[in-house]
Amino acid sequence: MDEALARAQALVDEYAQELVSVLPENGEIFDAHVHLGQDIDGFSGTYDDLMAINDRYRISRCFMFCLDEPDRHPAFRAANDRTLAYAEQSGGRLIPFVRLDLAEHPIEEAVRCLDRGARGIKLHPRAQRFLLNDERLAPVFELAAERRVPILIHGGRGLPPIASELAALVDRYPEAQLIIAHGGIADLPALAERFAGKAGVFFDTSVWSPIDLLTVFRVFSPEQIVYASDFPYGQQPSSLLIALRTAMASGLDEDDLRGMLSRNASRIAAGEQPLEPTRPKGGETFSQPMAFARIHQYLSMATPLLWTRQPDTVGVIGLALNACYDRDGHADERERIRELLAAARDVWRLLPEVDEPDQRIISRTTFRLIHLADILAVTPSSNG
Repeated sequence: MDEALARAQALVDEYAQELVSVLPENGEIFDAHVHLGQDIDGFSGTYDDLMAINDRYRISRCFMFCLDEPDRHPAFRAANDRTLAYAEQSGGRLIPFVRLDLAEHPIEEAVRCLDRGARGIKLHPRAQRFLLNDERLAPVFELAAERRVPILIHGGRGLPPIASELAALVDRYPEAQLIIAHGGIADLPALAERFAGKAGVFFDTSVWSPIDLLTVFRVFSPEQIVYASDFPYGQQPSSLLIALRTAMASGLDEDDLRGMLSRNASRIAAGEQPLEPTRPKGGETFSQPMAFARIHQYLSMATPLLWTRQPDTVGVIGLALNACYDRDGHADERERIRELLAAARDVWRLLPEVDEPDQRIISRTTFRLIHLADILAVTPSSNG
């Protein structure tokens, strides 16, 4: 077990080094979506781990808020107090957002935390079980507009359509800048119809599918996109690599990349007026070599198995590895993918042999390798 995990970590470290050649030189990185705390689902994010990651990957600032904590009642008060304490400890590197539960005095808690230094509001309709037509949202948006602080709202899996209700709130309270998390994949076509080119509405890059992120770059302006990792769920270096490789594949230039990586979020943090959105730069169609298309298909099948901590009884890693031997002329990149998948196979095989908490370590490590391989497969850079 130790040998397989050590090999996996060595490969991850190689891709961390690769970021040096991809990131804009001397560019700031601002992570617009991180959590600290303990979630009821078992995930946790510690202050020391986050700061070590930020130091390693040159991330200077983050929008930070708590998870869905075991002591979230009443009103996330204890967790929000910890958020404020982490922010103070960080010396300005972590910018605190107050997390709200609409069922438990949301305005009182928001005012309490904003008065103590919170600089944004976090809403999670899936976790806190509310819909976007909930009348209790209006005073939250009104307060955000009055205080000129942003709202970050979950826009990922597990939601019904959200675009129409969000558009009504944005139209009513235009001074409340809005960050829709996870690229808005829950309702992406309708969100694009409502918000493409809308100054003050942003979408963060914390998604696991590179094809989803290519779509985000196709429909939204570079001025509307902010880099985000979703720590501790999102992992490095794949979080930065997926954002950078899909952005470059979509035609974003260096100035656009700097905007996505830091400037857009920095303007939000400073309370500045948003830039006027330009035209999106992504393409209407997506193509890739057939071998890489096959690899991506099999790795997409692997993801739900890993999320539910199941062994690879389907044999998807073997199928993806076999696709790496297709002689399509992309030898270097296929070899890089093959190396990641071979390491992932060796780690995944350990899953039935271990108990909690090692199962979480095995599944997370395997997914980390598979995610890197999938990013390469969807955004190939070599032609021979």
